[in-house]
Parts: sequence; C-alpha cells; structure tokens
Amino acid sequence: MNFLRASSLAAVSASALALAAPPPQTAQEQILPLGEGQVFILEGVGALPPFVVQPREAARRTVELAICLDTSGSMDGLIEAAKLKLWDIVNDLALATPTPRLRVALLTYGNDGHIAEDGWVRIDCPFTEDLDEVSRQLFALRTNGGTELVGRVLREAGEQLDWTPSDSTLKLVVVAGNESADQDQQFRYPDVCKSLISRGVMVNAIYCGNPADQIAPGWREVALLADGHYAAIDHNNGNIVIASPFDDKLAELSSAINETYIPYGAAGEQGKMNQAQQDANAQSLNTATAAQRCSTKGGGLYWNAGWDLVDACKAEDFKLAEIKDEELPEAMRGMTLEQKQARIAEVNTKREAIQKEIADYSAKRQAYVNEEMKKHQSDADRSFDAALRGAIRAQAQAKGFQFKPDPALEQPAAEQPQDDQAQLKVEDC
Repeated sequence: MNFLRASSLAAVSASALALAAPPPQTAQEQILPLGEGQVFILEGVGALPPFVVQPREAARRTVELAICLDTSGSMDGLIEAAKLKLWDIVNDLALATPTPRLRVALLTYGNDGHIAEDGWVRIDCPFTEDLDEVSRQLFALRTNGGTELVGRVLREAGEQLDWTPSDSTLKLVVVAGNESADQDQQFRYPDVCKSLISRGVMVNAIYCGNPADQIAPGWREVALLADGHYAAIDHNNGNIVIASPFDDKLAELSSAINETYIPYGAAGEQGKMNQAQQDANAQSLNTATAAQRCSTKGGGLYWNAGWDLVDACKAEDFKLAEIKDEELPEAMRGMTLEQKQARIAEVNTKREAIQKEIADYSAKRQAYVNEEMKKHQSDADRSFDAALRGAIRAQAQAKGFQFKPDPALEQPAAEQPQDDQAQLKVEDC
C-alpha cells in the first residue's frame, strides 16, 4: 500500500501518488482513503471527515472537441439541435473507459454579424472544461445571413485553438453546415484538412441537407481528407426527445447538487450564477434536456475548478493556503486552513451522495429511454446527436477508449466517408 504525507489537501495530486512513505505512527496523522492501494496522510489537522480526492489531472487522457456551427440565416434548426443534445453527447463520452478529461471549444461561421476580414468566423468559446460556459455560448447564438467558408472555420480551429501537443490526446473537429463546402477559395478545405490531420486532428463533417444532392460529395470529402466521419442530417425537422417518469426527480437533484458548490475568486459568483442559468436554459427546452444536464452534473466530465473550491482542491496544482480570505465566501472568511479543509470535505461528502442518487436515477431513465427509442429508431439513427456520438465513439475506440454497446447506436450513426447513406428524416418532438 502506498502512502503520502502532506500538510494540506492542496498538496495532493495524481502524480504525487507515486511517492511512497511508511504507515503513520502518531495519533495526529489521519489516514484518508484515495483509492485502491493508495492512502493520503494529512498531518496535524485533528479529526477531519474523509476527503476522497479524485486523481484527475495526471491520470486522465484528454479528449478535445471543437464544434464548428454554421449560423447563417437558415440554420436555426442546427443551433436548436446543439442546445438540445449537448448534454446527451457529453453523457455518452462520460461512459468511456477510462473516463477522459474533456475540453470543448465552440466556433461559428457564415454569420454576417461576424468580422468580414476574419472570413465571418468567430471563436465563441476557446477550449474549456467548463461545460456551463459552452452551454451559455450556445444559447447566445443567433443566425444572420452570411457566406459559409468551411475552409476558413477549419483553419481557425486548427491554428487558433490551444490543442494539446500530446499524441495520446484525441483531437476532433466537428463542422456542420448546409451550403457548398468549397466556397472559400483563399483557404481551400482540401489543404486545410490535410494540414489538420498531419497534426493529428480529425475532422467530422455533418452536412445539413440531402445526401443525394450535388453538394453532399464535398462534405464527404472534408471528412475523408482528415480521417473523419461523414453524416447527412435534416436539421430543420428537429430531434427526438423523450420525457421519462424520472425527469422531475433529476431536476430536483440538479438543484440540490448546486448547493455543494463553493464559489471562490473573481469567477466564483459568476460561475455559480451561470450554473443556475444553464439549468434554467435546459429546463426551458424540455424536461428531458434538463434531466440529461443533471446526469452530466453528476458525472466525471462536469468540472468547475476555475470557480468551485471542491473541484479546485482535486486539481493537481491548486494550493488552498494561497487563496486569500477576500476571495472566499463570507462564511469561510477567518477560518483556519484546517477549518477550510474540513468544510470542503463536508461539502464533498454531500456532493458524492447526491451524485450517487443522480447516477441511480439516470440509469433508470436511460433504460426507459432505450425502450422508447426502439419505436423511433429509423428516425433517430441519423439525428444530429447520433451522428456526432457515433463519430466520437468510433474515434475514441480507435484511440484505446472502450464503451458499452448503446442501443441507440446499433445502426452506425456516422459512417466512414466512402460509404453511402440514406436520406435522414427525424420527426419533430
């Protein structure tokens, strides 16, 4: 069994677990379980409740996903699909073994409200683990005419985002649109796609139109040139959304888990308010989307170390002792370091209990949804989220991640570019 001594929780990191020391010999040393075969010893702090620290940073492999959406005048349906299905896509990726670290970026193109000199492309959200920020940016999107330069948005994604240089990172771009992919004559998509794949970035292309029309082959080629997947969807006919008897309970748990977040620093209050706002945004769409968001909040990919003390204390390089009193919630100001640690430990214990409830109800909900989806399988097979989830699953598996079979994806949603596809038709919900 491995042991580590430190003076504060801030010293805990996944990489530090490789260090070994003998078992504690004094009454002042408290043993706190970290995981199988690992023990963290916190010296001289008295009787703290157990604080389980997830070995998150160093141990987790990274998945980076850049979503590029056409926001020209005809693409309201695509934006709505992205709002509806963001949490489904994240939840599916959370099922991967091992659980990844997820970074998401959002770019929009083809919008007259963007800067012409930039090719009407905008980075709305650079890579972040803050999924609430991604949701906020999605709900702020508005369509507005425009010239859709696919090559330009792919170039921006490749050159302006801070991709992790490691070869073990799964690097994905998803670009979706409904006009010809070859409108950009300055930065042609064949050149950009070849440049992206040379750096290990795969491109998945989602054509929002009839796969049999003359525009579709260009989108198929976008994926082919960058080792991606291609799908055609009918973005104006909505996505299947299934309510369940468990949605109300999940909404209740979503509110409850919010109370286990301790805001700190300049971003604290804004982060907590945005968390509540994205709950409201999801609920404004339907109870099913709100339930899926709750499932995300109970899982391993929902990460708010930038503003929440509980998550921050699990980060590799965070030092609680360096946080100034004025950056803490009023109730924690004036506390000793040991008292702060005890408070965080107490809140973490509550969060883990709620997360377990969320996991239980989410599993029941998913079983119910799987049965209902069988009635709509022909429509769901080529929906926006199925196309995206199918592509991500296939590419993650090729990178060494494993998934349990998903009944909704038994028919491959995102096909390799050289395969033929049937016309998508998804019923309104």
